[in-house]
Order: sequence, then structure tokens, then C-alpha cells
Amino acid sequence: MFMKESQNTEWKESWRDEYLKWVCGFANAQGGRIYIGTKDDGTVIGVLDSKKLLEDIPNKVRDILGIIVEVNLLTQDGKDYIEICVNPSSYPVNFKGEYHYRSGSTKQLLRGAALTEFLLSKTGYKWDAVPVDGITAEDLDKESFDIFRREALHSGRMTEDDLDMNNEQLLDSLGLIENGKLKRAAILLFHRNPEKWVTGAYIKIGYFGEGSDLRYQDEIHGSLFMQADRVIELIYLKYMKAVISYDNVTRVETYPLPKAAVREAVYNAIIHSNYAALIPIQIRIHEDAVYISNDCIFPVGWTVETLMERHRSVPYNPNIANGFFRAGYVETWGRGIEKICEACKIHGVPMPEYTLHLEDIMVKFTLLKQSIVPNQPVGTLNGTLNGTLNGTLEENILLVIGERPNITQSQIALIVECSERKVKRIMKDMIEKGIIERVGGRKMGKWIKK
Repeated sequence: MFMKESQNTEWKESWRDEYLKWVCGFANAQGGRIYIGTKDDGTVIGVLDSKKLLEDIPNKVRDILGIIVEVNLLTQDGKDYIEICVNPSSYPVNFKGEYHYRSGSTKQLLRGAALTEFLLSKTGYKWDAVPVDGITAEDLDKESFDIFRREALHSGRMTEDDLDMNNEQLLDSLGLIENGKLKRAAILLFHRNPEKWVTGAYIKIGYFGEGSDLRYQDEIHGSLFMQADRVIELIYLKYMKAVISYDNVTRVETYPLPKAAVREAVYNAIIHSNYAALIPIQIRIHEDAVYISNDCIFPVGWTVETLMERHRSVPYNPNIANGFFRAGYVETWGRGIEKICEACKIHGVPMPEYTLHLEDIMVKFTLLKQSIVPNQPVGTLNGTLNGTLNGTLEENILLVIGERPNITQSQIALIVECSERKVKRIMKDMIEKGIIERVGGRKMGKWIKK
């Protein structure tokens, strides 16, 4: 009596040539053993043509799959059965042009993005490490490098001495250059328009009413550092309604979800997204819940339970992950989901719910009942501005600072859907004309309409 089928074991009552697919799957994974002449529970029933199988099987494996396997004749209770020992292959093995892969106790036929990732992994490459022709460090975005340097220095992950180099040298120090060519990760992290090379490398945010009724939406484009720098502010400035309370004279805003949890979930989506699928990260916001989803390819054998337990860090895009780590956005200990759960517990919201599909993962956050997402059109601020921001840029800026005088110019830029540079220029002109005034310092100051 043997063990049941597992990651590395398969039981078959008799031999069929189609079982070469199973041999192929084992060779492409971690190897394994196939027993011929056994029931699914491992009970030996024997085979009648054992000596012929000893000759035929290794020859067919060699001729069709191009690999060598060990085939042994075993006996139990006077019954012959066959053991096929398959070693993991260092190169991709195919069965008549099909690539099979053993995952758990099942065999998968690899297609699309999963096949691409598999073929790359067999060559020692990750998708984000593939060099790209025709682009240099000079083609990358200055603002994205500024964001990285600012955050890396602020987080303490890098020092001023570490950052005292030109952009090309910085890319090289981050392992983003190979043989003089930029890796895909460098383009995604630092190019202003990475979608020129990777369609779908952006984030979609939408507010939904009942069912699938899309009320309004936004898209965040640019380098991954630019997206990371803007996405959380956009969510909390445009899509979340805070409950306002006062601690003595101090205004306190309580949002329906902790920023720390949402930030970690979004950054995880950015780092682990399967960009080869060409599908953007999607954030769906409802009155009672927030859903964050991204295409992904999980390590073999991982489940939702694996995610919720303590686990080692296995980033799908290790070069992108390293950039985000150096910038201080994430850790490298596989604690992302653990930190999300801790933040939700402290905030008093339910634990996140993860759903793992074949090629994507979705996390659901349940919102605090007393604090809900506003059912208002895009351009409103926490549901308190009337209608949409459809006036001139000056008029929209006046509306925003009238509602939130302590707001920053970068936050204003997100709300009025304009570049920060242009907002600063317009507001400087408004100050000179005496339309608005800045009172106090950068952190504690406020805007006043005259």
C-alpha cells in the first residue's frame, strides 16, 4: 500500500502513450515518479506486459520527449509493476509542441503568459529582467528618479553617498542594466510612458453603484514610481469619505479603511503584477467594499492559505520589487499581507478576503459602516463640493482650497486632474493677483481665499 498521489507521485493502472504528457509535466517541474500497475490509492494490481514496457517506455520517452528516464521493474505480492523515475529538466521539455507542468497533484497545459514565464524561467530569466533594445538612461523620466531618490533617502534604505551618482550609474547599482541594455524593470520603474513597451502598465480606479453600474473612474499612468506616488492620495482624496470629529480643537478625519493596508495592497499589486498579460491593475470601489485585483502567476503549490500564513518573499518581478524596496515602499520578508491584516485589526475593519483565480488575485476590503465612499461624480472632494469641477482651472482650485485649506499643491493637482507643475504656476499667478494667500509654513500652513 502506497501513499496517495502527490506533487511528485502519479499512479496508473496500465500504460498509455498519452502518459508521456505526465512524464513531460514532471520533467518541467520538480521531477517525480509514475507507477504503472497500481490503483489511485497505490494498491498494486500488476501489469501483464512488464518486460515489454521496460523496453518500450524509455525508448518512447527518449524519442518523443528527448529526455532519459529510469524505468524499474518492481514486484509486490507476486505482481509486477513499473516505476518511472523522472528527473527535473534544466531545459523546457515539450510533448508534440505542448508544454505540460506538474502543479500539486494535477498536470497543467501551459499557455499564454504562464508559458512565457515558464520558458523564461528555464533560461534563468525573469520577465522583468529581459533586456530591451533601443532605449537608454537618457530616455527615462527625471521626475521618477527624483521620487526614487527622495523616498530612498527618507526611508533610510540608501544614503546620500549611495545616491550621489548619475541616473545610469544608479540604474546599474540597482541591477537594472545588463550588457549595456536596460531591463524591462528599468523602463517600468522610470519611464514616463512605459505603456509604449508594455501595454496595460497602469492602474484603473472606478466607483461603482449597485451591481456593475460604473459611476466614475480614473486612470493613473506614468512610471511605476509615479503611480505609487499618486495612487493612494487619489483614492483618499477623490473616492473616500472621511468621518470628521474633533479632539478638543484638532480636526480628526477617520477614513473607512486604513491607509497603511490599502497602500500595502496596492504596492503588492504593482510589484507582483504579471505585466505580460497586458491588463492594468484594477481598483473597484463600492459603497461598502474596495476590491484590488491584478493578473499574477503564483509560485507552484501556493494557495490563499499560503498567503495568509507566514511565508518567505517570492516576488514575481524581483527587479521591480528591489526598486520598491530600495525606495522604502515595501519590505523583503513576505510580511505584506501580515501588515495589511495588522492595520485592519487596529482600524477595526474586517480582515481582508483574498480570492485566487487561475491568472489573477483579488483582495476585498470591507469598509467601516459609519464611513462610506461618496456617491458623487468624479471631481468632487469627499462628497462636499456641489456637482463636478467643470469650471476654469482657477475656479476649480478655489473650490478645492475653500473646502480643504490645508491641502497640498500635489493633492490639488490630483483633484483637478492637472500636472503639479501647472497647478503651481497657476497658484503662483493667483497669489500675485491677490486672489489667494498662503498663511503659515509648508506643513502647518493653509490657503486663504481673499
